[in-house]
Amino acid sequence: MRVLVPDGFPRGGLPADVELLPWDAPGEGVEVVVPVSDDAARRLAELPDLRVVQVLSAGVDWIAPHLPDGVTLCNAGDTRSPAVAQWVVGAILADAIGLRRAEDDRREQRWEHWQPAELAGRRVVIVGHGSIGRAVERRLAPFGARIVRVARRERPGVERVERLPELVGDADIVVVLAPLSDETRGLVGPEVIAAMRQGALLVNAGRGPVVDTDALVAALEQGRIRAALDVTDPEPLPEGHPLWRLPGVLITPHNAGDTPEAEAAAQALARAQILRHRAGLDLRHVVSGPGR
Repeated sequence: MRVLVPDGFPRGGLPADVELLPWDAPGEGVEVVVPVSDDAARRLAELPDLRVVQVLSAGVDWIAPHLPDGVTLCNAGDTRSPAVAQWVVGAILADAIGLRRAEDDRREQRWEHWQPAELAGRRVVIVGHGSIGRAVERRLAPFGARIVRVARRERPGVERVERLPELVGDADIVVVLAPLSDETRGLVGPEVIAAMRQGALLVNAGRGPVVDTDALVAALEQGRIRAALDVTDPEPLPEGHPLWRLPGVLITPHNAGDTPEAEAAAQALARAQILRHRAGLDLRHVVSGPGR
């Protein structure tokens, strides 16, 4: 069986009849691919025998438009959830403790007292209560935070997303983890951001376009809210963009889930999926397509 994989993909005990090939290899006979970039995704149409696309990320918005008919698309499940949840909690703690302000004071060699905050009793709205949302909740629970869960479908203990403008009104922290789709693009838009209370923190570790950038910039310029962003729109964030200069903003380059541990877990899952396809077994974490 022929499989296209990114550079450095570990073989990890795959049998000899599984041939791991680089992305520029001939496409005939390739049944499984493990793409990691838009450029790789665009090659899918050139693979006549393709059956399975296994990505190493939770999000699939970057590759779904390139998926040929009849091909099964699988994501990385919850392999990156611990890393992203760690980033979210770290960003929230950094904001509460005042570490951004501390770094500014250090650069200015300024010794100035301020009062940090605690998370106990803080109301945290989690928008997108999937595997990452659950991982964030588990890590915030020991701090005594009060969690409000929001998802596309209402269920016991989880609010429907249509109530979001109402739910953020008295939130201390709004955590955006929703995947990008036609339904979620601009979900956290002017109405939702305007409804956030003075001094609230917006955390986005989902996808940049889920948050309306113009509305976010306007609220930050007014000093109404603060933001911690691992994802932005546009991305990468260009030089001179207002988000670079506005106070109260923490930005990382979309790397929250890219720890070595998460990468190893995603690669291990991909190898397991290759073996399942080879054996004719049902695939896990199927997002779209016929599956098995």
